[in-house]
This record gives sequence, C-alpha cells and structure tokens, in this order.
Amino acid sequence: MSARELAELSGPAAASILTADSIIVLPTGAIEHHGPHLPLATDLIMADLLSSKVVDAAVASGLDVWRLAPLAYTKSNEHHWAVGTVWISWDTMMRTLLDIGESIAATPAKTLVFYNGHGGNTALLMVALRELHIKYGLRTFLMGAAVAAGDGVNGPDERGFGIHGGHAETSIVMALRPELVDLSLAERWVPDQLADFKHIKFNGGAVAFGWASDDFGPSGVIGDATGANAAWGAELVERSIDKGVAELSEIARFNK
Repeated sequence: MSARELAELSGPAAASILTADSIIVLPTGAIEHHGPHLPLATDLIMADLLSSKVVDAAVASGLDVWRLAPLAYTKSNEHHWAVGTVWISWDTMMRTLLDIGESIAATPAKTLVFYNGHGGNTALLMVALRELHIKYGLRTFLMGAAVAAGDGVNGPDERGFGIHGGHAETSIVMALRPELVDLSLAERWVPDQLADFKHIKFNGGAVAFGWASDDFGPSGVIGDATGANAAWGAELVERSIDKGVAELSEIARFNK
C-alpha cells in the first residue's frame, strides 16, 4: 500500500493538504477469469500494486500525488461465460466514474488520473475523460502498466496477441504475488489465424471487432504464459514504475 493513500486522511486533513496542483490517481482493475493459472484478481492486483509503487516513486521525485482505493468491479463481461467473473454494466461503470469525478471536483484537487489494469475498461475510460472534463472542469488522464506481448526474445512469440493471461501478465503477477500463480496449468492460446491480418487487430488496427474471451479457445486465455517468469515480471514492474513517474511528471506540467 502506498504511503499516499487519500482515504487514510481525515476529511479536514484532505481539505488542507490537497491543492489545485494535486494529482489524484484512481486504480481501475477487474475481477475476471484469467485461465487456470492466474487468479481472478489479476487485473486488480496489477492496478493496485503497480499504482502504489508508481505513486510512491512519483512523490519521491517531488510530485504532489495521492492515490484512491482501487475500483475492483468494472466492465468485464467479455468473460461472462466463466465462473468467478464479477462485472458491472457499461452504463453502471460510467455513472460510477462520473460520480467519483464529481466527488473529486468537490475537493481542492483538479486532476484525476485513471491507472488502468484491465483492457476491457479502456474504451469507457476514454469516454469518461472527456465527460468529466466537460462536466466538472477536471483535468483527466488515463495511464496503465508497461505490458508487452512476448516477441520470441523476451518470452515466447505471442505474435502480438499476448493480451490476456499471457506472458507479460503472468510474469508480473509472479513478481508481485507469486503464491497465486500455478504455472503448471499454463497453456499456449494464441489466435494464429489472425496474425497475418493486416487491418483487423485487437489493439491498434484500422478495424476493431467485438469478441468474448472464449472465442479463441476454451481456456479464455489470449497469449502464451508457458514461459512466464518472475525475473521478467520484475523487469516489467520496474519499467512500469519508470514509465509511470515520467507520465505523471508530464501530467503535472500539462496546461491545456
């Protein structure tokens, strides 16, 4: 847990400590299926523990950053078919984000950053950035962990599709909470049939598509965790910290 937990302050203390330059970080995770080898809380663990490390490092660098308790239940119905997944609807999540934003706008702080650990939240968070800015005048931003698909050098070649329960995510959880990972149950589930498509991609392609996690195999995994290891996870954690501090430094200087 970070030393800069906003919820651990009293109300009067928050009112006196927060200023217009204070940055409030809200981690957004998920409780959802991640295959047989990872816990349901994988995305929550990443958002929670990584944001804590990033906030502490940012404060050590001289930034005025505070962290809210993480948002655990989010937009995860792409895993609706899997027992243990707990999700809220897109409109419930949007109303929740707007309500949280209204609460932040009532403080002296005027900057809200979402630190996201779940890809299924991204589209809604992007919409929320603009809505919160227009409705409450907040400066709003979206950040996330440093996660990259295995490329055959840093782990197995996931052909750009290591997006869920794969090499990077599994390695990070092995670094953060190793007791929750059972690598003996990991399998390769990479949608090779999509790898040669030029336009249709999960992320960053010209053509997006709707999907559920069991469209590409019965495990609900999209990636290859078989070569995951804590050493690579620890490196990704350090990259996430460095990346996060650099991003928060720019956010602190941002002036529209």
